[in-house]
Amino acid sequence: MARLFGAYVIVDWSAAEGKKTGESSVWIGVMKRDVRFRLSYEGYNPATRAEAVALLKTLLADLHKRGDRVFVGFDFNFGFPRGTTARLGLEGWAQMWDFVVKNVVDKPDNTNNRFAVAAKMNRLMTDEAYPFWGCPKSAAQKWLSTLKPASYGDFPEFRLTEEAARKLGKSSQAKSVWQMHGAGVVGGQTLLGIPAVRAVKTALDGKAVIWPFDTGFGALNEDTLDGVNTVLAEIYPSLYPGIAEPGEVKDATQVRLTATALAELDDKDALAAKFAAPAHLNADEAAIALGEEGWILGV
Repeated sequence: MARLFGAYVIVDWSAAEGKKTGESSVWIGVMKRDVRFRLSYEGYNPATRAEAVALLKTLLADLHKRGDRVFVGFDFNFGFPRGTTARLGLEGWAQMWDFVVKNVVDKPDNTNNRFAVAAKMNRLMTDEAYPFWGCPKSAAQKWLSTLKPASYGDFPEFRLTEEAARKLGKSSQAKSVWQMHGAGVVGGQTLLGIPAVRAVKTALDGKAVIWPFDTGFGALNEDTLDGVNTVLAEIYPSLYPGIAEPGEVKDATQVRLTATALAELDDKDALAAKFAAPAHLNADEAAIALGEEGWILGV
């Protein structure tokens, strides 16, 4: 059987302020195989994002020592809606990531400046309180409001992948990255998550790739993954519904179910095809996804 991966690591990120475990904190799920290829699962709940990054590096090092190629999925946006980079005077996803990493300050105790960064991006892009919106009253200012703007101007509210996801009944609640505060939002997680993915990739010394930015669209195989020990991608746990175990926190359930589903797809030789371009994308849309917006695996 031509499995792509020996292990699957799923990360449910959090924009929590202060150390936090349980609901709305970081959860990491690891699905791996034993010598008889039987799957086993372990869940982790680090109290801070700094602890999570350190743990991810350790987990990946251990898996690589076993000889595993690893899939790592994160549940936040790897890109921003089309046109964002140009309005910031940047070009492409890599420069956008550089901008985020340079501006975001996320301290070891989880205190961070995500609202200030969103306000700065609004100032640079529109000099008004959009497209980013949403914050506690204490963080509100000229360039960031607690309220949703009446219009996003010429900015799309969603990326192409979210527009596609919202057409699927089971994942119709995909949120816009512009929303920075409130239940289930992804804006803060994205600003705080991109530096974490960069740190993990950097630690892997050229052996990790980001899908689809580094790889392009296309079914993965041994040839395309030659020299690669880790594939980092954006996932959306709502695509993989299931039943919680007794007393299990929702986020813990989601990472477990997602890791299980991807491992089972790989066992059926059906995971590789998920990395190909979605059939409904035309050439211009595919270029937008590859150059700036990214894509959710499985949408």
